Amino acid sequence: MIFRILNKPELRELFDVLAANRIIGPVQKGTSHDGKPLYVFEPVFDFNELKLDYTSTTRPAKRYFLPSHETLCTFSIHENGWEKSVDFNIHEPHVFFGMHACDINALDKLDKVLLESNFPTPYYAAKRKNMFIIGIECTPQPFCFCRSMGTDSAFHGFDMFLTDLGDRYFVEVQSVAAFNFLKNIKTREPEEKDHARYMELVAEKNRMFTTIVDTTDLAKILDMEFQSDVWKYWGDKCLSCGTCASVCPTCYCYGVEESVDIDLKGAKKKKHLYSCNLIDFAEVAGGHNFRPESHTRLKYRYYHKHRGFMEEFEESLCVGCGRCSEACLAKITVPEVIASVRSGVKPKRRSSRHGK
Repeated sequence: MIFRILNKPELRELFDVLAANRIIGPVQKGTSHDGKPLYVFEPVFDFNELKLDYTSTTRPAKRYFLPSHETLCTFSIHENGWEKSVDFNIHEPHVFFGMHACDINALDKLDKVLLESNFPTPYYAAKRKNMFIIGIECTPQPFCFCRSMGTDSAFHGFDMFLTDLGDRYFVEVQSVAAFNFLKNIKTREPEEKDHARYMELVAEKNRMFTTIVDTTDLAKILDMEFQSDVWKYWGDKCLSCGTCASVCPTCYCYGVEESVDIDLKGAKKKKHLYSCNLIDFAEVAGGHNFRPESHTRLKYRYYHKHRGFMEEFEESLCVGCGRCSEACLAKITVPEVIASVRSGVKPKRRSSRHGK
C-alpha cells in the first residue's frame, strides 16, 4: 500500500478528474423528526453537494450492487423461434466517493458469497468489477458497534481511503487505478508529523465507541441457546416488516418471479430482494410454512448473521453499522438481543435508546 498526503483544495481536483464517470456519494436528502440530517448515496454532479462529514446513510450503497428489483432476462417469441436477452444492468463505471469502512467491509462479505463462491452471481460481479471506491474515515455514532465486529477499519476492498487530518487528507492508495488518477493531482509523501497526526486520530476514534457487543464464542453460545425463551420475547416485539433487511448492507436473500405476457409473445424473469423476517419467506408449495412464528424467523436471521456465516467464512456477516437498530419500528437492537442471548435472561425493562 502507498501513502500520500492530499491538501484539501486538491480534493475538488480529484473529483473533477473522476467526473468522467458516474460519481455516487453521500448527500443530504432531508431531516429526521428530531431535526437531524438524513444522508443517502446518490449520483453527484457538483463537488459542493458531497457531505463527506456525514454520520451514516439511512440506506447502504448495496442498492447499486444488489438492486431491490432487477430484471434478470427477457424472452421474446417471433416467427422463426424465440430469443433470450440478458442484461447485467451496468452500463458505465461507478465511482463511490466517500464510503465508510463498515460499508466497504460489507461489500467484502458479499463478495465471499456472490463473487468468490462456487456459483458466483454474474449480475453482482459485473457491477462490482465496474466500481471505483474512495473510502473516508468516519466519526463513531452512539448506535454503531463496528469496532466490536472488527469492521471499523478497512484493509482491502477499496481503491483509496481518506483520513481527514485537518487541512489535509492522509490517503491510502491500494489500486493501480487510484495511483494513476493521483498522478493528475498534486500530492506529497507523508512526513513524520502526518503519521503522528494520523495515529492520534485513530486513537481518538477508538475512544469514541460507546456501544460494545461481546462476540466472544458467540457462535457456540447461539448453538447452546437455540431453545432460549429470549427468542420468544424478541419475536413477540418483532413486526415482521422486513425493514431491518432493507437497510442492512449485507442481507442478500432474494426471490425470483417469472411472468408471461398476455399475448404469449414475451416473458420476463425478475429478481427482488427479500427478508427472512417476512411471514411467507419459508413458505413452500402446498402452503406449508417452516417458520410460521415471528420469533423463529427473527432467530434464524441472527443465526445466519452470527452463526451460519461464521461457520462458512470464519467471520460474522454483521458489520455493526447499527442501521437495523435505528430503523426498527419495534426498537429491537442487535446489542440488546445478543446480550440477552448470552445471559439467557429476558430483559426486565427496555432501556431508552442511547441514554436518552
